Amino acid sequence: MNKEHRLLVINVGSTSTKAAFFQETTPIVSETITYSKEELSGYSELSDQLPRREEDVLNFTKQNNINLEEIDMVISRGGLGKPAPAGSFEINDLMCNDLLTGKYGKHPSALGPAIAQDIAKKYGMQAIVIDPPSTDEFQPLARISGIPDIERKSGLHALNQKTAARKAAGEMGKSYDNINLVVAHLGGGITIGAHNNGQVIDCTHGLSEGPFTPERSGGLATLDLIELAFSGKFDKKQMQGRLVGQGGLSAYLGTNDAQKVEEMIANGDEKAKLIYQAMAYQTAKDIGAMSVVLKGKVDGVVLTGGLAYSEMLIGWIREWIDFIAPLFIYPGEDEMAALAEGGIRVLQGEEKVKKYE
Repeated sequence: MNKEHRLLVINVGSTSTKAAFFQETTPIVSETITYSKEELSGYSELSDQLPRREEDVLNFTKQNNINLEEIDMVISRGGLGKPAPAGSFEINDLMCNDLLTGKYGKHPSALGPAIAQDIAKKYGMQAIVIDPPSTDEFQPLARISGIPDIERKSGLHALNQKTAARKAAGEMGKSYDNINLVVAHLGGGITIGAHNNGQVIDCTHGLSEGPFTPERSGGLATLDLIELAFSGKFDKKQMQGRLVGQGGLSAYLGTNDAQKVEEMIANGDEKAKLIYQAMAYQTAKDIGAMSVVLKGKVDGVVLTGGLAYSEMLIGWIREWIDFIAPLFIYPGEDEMAALAEGGIRVLQGEEKVKKYE
């Protein structure tokens, strides 16, 4: 009888740390540890959060009587590391250093691999990431920006986009590697990708492009942005905060909570309705743009992520994109299950682990 593999799965986000214990692909216990913006504002650097976040994961294992010495693999959501095609990567010192120093971009997801590596080193198991946000499968045309000094970069919710894409392909009785899809991840960050035969050949960048989100500004008018940046009102860190963390719904309406925005709309707040609908409008525009990348040969449009639960938001998006292709909606994020499934593929020898270098 084959041994059941035991997995510890970690997913660090902007204001939460998710931890779960799996036997094979069955979740046994999970927890979402949340942090207020006020709590996190006390840390001047992202890496300063590492001890607190790691302690919370270890407390999760203790409180649920999870014996780390019996864990076969620890799997983390990846971060913004060196761009590379999708796949499974062993967590090493170079990866953790690149993530924590923000060499390729800063995001709290950088903390997950570092936590996983610490646990793996102490208890002697393998630690990997799967389909990290730095997944890069861009076609050459997608890399051109408009000036040679800046190259467009891939930065998307690769794990959730690809998981949702595989679901849609399965519903259509097709293989993900032989289908064209436009996939939109709708959450605290929004990314919209053109999936061509299993490759994300173009996508909006989750931190600097695309529609505005509950807490990010999305793409902005460049000349106006330069004027604001050099106005003397903000230093570099403050400016970055206005774009990522304090932008979008948060900047316009004082909250990044979509449910609160919908309550404001229900109470007759016309400004809230205009701003919320504008987020749907911008999302739909980029879905249209990615359908052009696929030359109109789109088998389906897929909407996923936490905001896909919003009937109001999805209803507006549907009005603008219904003509493109059949719509598939998978609310929420299956990232924990997707990470566990990837870990099992590796443990069963179905997928090879790549070296981060």
